[in-house]
Formats: sequence, C-alpha cells, structure tokens
Amino acid sequence: MTKVILISQFPLPYNKIGSWTTLYQNYLLQDFQIDVVVCPKPHYLFPKVIYSYVSQTLLAKYKNKLMRNNHQNFINALSKKLNENDKYIIQVVDNYGLINALNSFLIKKNIRKNCYIQYFYHGFSPIIKNPKEKIFFSKFDEMVFLTALAKENFFRYYENFEVKTAVLNNGIDSNNFKKLDTSSRLEQRKKINISEKIIFTWCSRDTPQKGLLLLLKAWQELIKKYSNIELWIIGSEGKYTHKGVVNIGKVQNDKLPYYFQLSDCYIFPTQCEEGFGMSLIEALHCGNYCIASSVGGVPEVLQKGKFGKLIENFSDSESWRIEMEKFIKNQSDKTNFSFDLYTSTEWNKQMNTIIYNAKNEFNE
Repeated sequence: MTKVILISQFPLPYNKIGSWTTLYQNYLLQDFQIDVVVCPKPHYLFPKVIYSYVSQTLLAKYKNKLMRNNHQNFINALSKKLNENDKYIIQVVDNYGLINALNSFLIKKNIRKNCYIQYFYHGFSPIIKNPKEKIFFSKFDEMVFLTALAKENFFRYYENFEVKTAVLNNGIDSNNFKKLDTSSRLEQRKKINISEKIIFTWCSRDTPQKGLLLLLKAWQELIKKYSNIELWIIGSEGKYTHKGVVNIGKVQNDKLPYYFQLSDCYIFPTQCEEGFGMSLIEALHCGNYCIASSVGGVPEVLQKGKFGKLIENFSDSESWRIEMEKFIKNQSDKTNFSFDLYTSTEWNKQMNTIIYNAKNEFNE
C-alpha cells in the first residue's frame, strides 16, 4: 500500500490569509487522499486527518542551527511516520530548501527508492539561474505547476527538462465566492450608499511588486474627471488619503466575498510574474470585470483576455488609466466567465487524479 504524506511549513488549518493553505483546508474537509499531514500544530485539528507535528520551540530551532539544517524539525516529524517497508508519495508545496533536506534524509535512510516526491511549484519564473543546472530537479520525481504557461516557461528555459510534470490550477470555494443576484446586490449597495457609484477594487499585500502606487497614480487622474467612482484598497495597512479612495484594511478570506460582490471592476496591476493570481478568480466568481497585467500565469487565468482586459504595458500608469476609463464609459463589458471554472471542487478532483496517477506511476 502506498501512503500519501503532505509536508506543510504552515499549520493546517491556517488561521491567517493564505492561498494554497486555503485550498488544502477545503480539500482536507472533503474526499481527500492524504494519509498524513506533517506541519506545525494548528489551533484546531481537522477531524479525519492524521498529524505529525513539527516542533517550533527554541530548542528545535537551536538543533536546526546545530545540524546546519533549517528543516531538521520537519524531517524529525516526517520520520515518525515512515516505515522502511512501505511506499510513500510525499508532497512538498513551494518549499525549495526542504526538497534538498528531504532527498538527503531519504537517501541516508536508504528509503529514497520507496518514495515518490511531488514538488508543487506556485511561482512562475525559473527556480535556478543557470539553465544547465539539473541537480535540483533530480531530487524529486514530479513537478506540479499552477498553469500550463509556467510549465512551458520551464521547458523553454531548462535544457532537456525531464522531470514528470502536471498542471493544477488554483480553485476557490464557489459557495462563498459567488455572484449576487441583481436585487440582492442593489440592496446591499444601497445600505452603504454606493448604489450610484462605480467601485474599483485592489486586494493584496502592499508591496511595490503589487502595483498599488502605480494604480494610485492612474487614479489621481481619473478622480479629477469622474465624481461617481471609488477605489477600495483591501489588504494594505497603509492609509491612503487620495480622493475617492477607501481604505478597507486587512480582511479574512471568508469575508472577502462581501467586498468583491459589491465591486464592479477588479484591478490586478502586478509587476511581477505571478504564478496564478488567486484574487483574480475570487473577483471573477463574484461578478467583477477584471483588468490585469499581462505577465506570468495571468494571461492563462484570464484565457488571453476572454475573461477580462490584459495590460501589455503594465508598468505604465497611463495604460491603466485608459483601460479604467474605458470601463467607466462602458460598464456593459462582459467577461463571459464560466462559473464552473477554478473551483475548489474541481481542484479537489484534480488533486485526487494527480495522486492516483502518481501511485500508478510509482507502482509500475
């Protein structure tokens, strides 16, 4: 029998905002195929999950330093659930350093041949600067990408990329992130006096790469011309005093639908190669028109502009002003979004398929 082990650097359930942690949380409440979760102890436990806790004490951190291995506490927790006579599929999510430590440990224990390592990569850009470097990729058996574009990017960059691959798009809880019916939406908007306004929304961590300052530069020009517009900033601790800007602050993921459902247009001015863009599909499911940077995996998420507007010159504030003004003038823009896409239900099915295929591959 082949067992499946997930190693997570974050507690599951995770009590903070996170994209892939939310996906796994939804998954672990459904028909999941993971036998053991190795992670720091969470505030509460999933009822049907078997855990092995990663110690986060000062002593554990000291031992990591002593052994010159930042992941020794993860290895210790994993080792408690390994039997040298069994086979394992081990999942690692976006933890580059752990792959090296894990591979070395399994080789040392002489059980590497009994383990199939899946590395879920949530970025877009190549991991290693030298395209001829293959050593890292020999340390796991399968690489799972967020988009086909990211996968193609790796095949273009690395010579003779031979690792088995799969693609698993992000998905959201469509029972929570969903479009309101017209009457309910109008009623909710009236309650907060925005029934006559066009609401633009930005939601992210406030870092330079997320493009908020670029957006605000475009906004300063728009607000001079239009008095019926408002920009909601979600996720930033900063207090922006620009005219027409509302600082919402940090919002828990389960509270986000309220804002997206009342918004008209979601702005995603990222300046970096995003792996996917979870907030994009959250906004789409809530009925927003989306204007986004044409970079990284975003064009695939928006299906090359079928589900929204892609900005090619995304570092130019004037490009954003122009497209936002087009939306103001023509709010009838439709995204043709298919609401059965990018759901947690579909993600769960695809995850089980990836695990099923890995078991077949491993047991051949």
